Amino acid sequence: MDDNQQEATPDISAFLASAIHDMKNSISVLIKFLNTSITELEPEAQRKAAPMLYEAQRVNDNLIQVLAIYKVGNQFYPFDLTENSIDDFIQGVVEQNESLLGYLGIELVTDFDEGLTWYFDRELVSGVISHALSNASRYNKGKLKLSAHEEDGELVIRVEDNGSGFPASVIEAGDAVKKGVNFSSGGTGLGLYFSSMVAKLHKNRGKTGSMSLENGGEYGGGCFILRLP
Repeated sequence: MDDNQQEATPDISAFLASAIHDMKNSISVLIKFLNTSITELEPEAQRKAAPMLYEAQRVNDNLIQVLAIYKVGNQFYPFDLTENSIDDFIQGVVEQNESLLGYLGIELVTDFDEGLTWYFDRELVSGVISHALSNASRYNKGKLKLSAHEEDGELVIRVEDNGSGFPASVIEAGDAVKKGVNFSSGGTGLGLYFSSMVAKLHKNRGKTGSMSLENGGEYGGGCFILRLP
C-alpha cells in the first residue's frame, strides 16, 4: 500500500491531554464537594477528613501541571505576562489554600512588600506557590510562612515551614532540575519540573527566573524559593 494511502497515525498526546482535562474537571467537582461537606463536620472529624481533601487537591495540581507542561512543550500555552499587585496575589494564594490549612490546624504567616507590583503569569506562578504550600503542609509542625520581597532586582517568593527540612535526595533533585537534568524518579519530579519550567519562562533584562530548595530559613525547616526577574 502506498504511504499516502495509509491511515494517518493519531496524535496520542492530544488524546491524553483531552483525557487529563476531563479528569481535572471531575476532580475539581470532588474538591468542591469535600470543601462543602467538611465544613459540616465536627472539628475532630474535619481533621480526619482533611487528608482526603489534600490528596484530591494534590491530584488536581498534578493534572494541571501536566497540562501546562504539554501546552508549553507544544508552544500553544497562552503565556500571560501582566503586571500584578503582590498584595492581591498573596491574598489570592492564601484564599486558595486557607480551607485545607485550616482543617489541618496549620498557621500560615504572610510577609510581603506592600504596594509592590511585578510582571509575571499569575495563573502559572499561583500554581507553583500553591503546590509549594500544599507540599509543605505535609512536612511541617503547624506553621508555614509565605513571603514575597524585591531583592536585587528580582521578585523572591518563599514558602518556609518549621518541619525537619528537605531530605538530601530532594535537595539534589531540585538542583538537578534547576540545571536542566531530566529528573523523574521519586515523588518530587513533576512538581519540581513544573516549577522550574514556570521560572524559566520568565525573562527580563537578560535575566531568567529560577527555582531552588534549601533548608534553614526563619523557621529552620524546608524553604522553597522562586525568583522572577
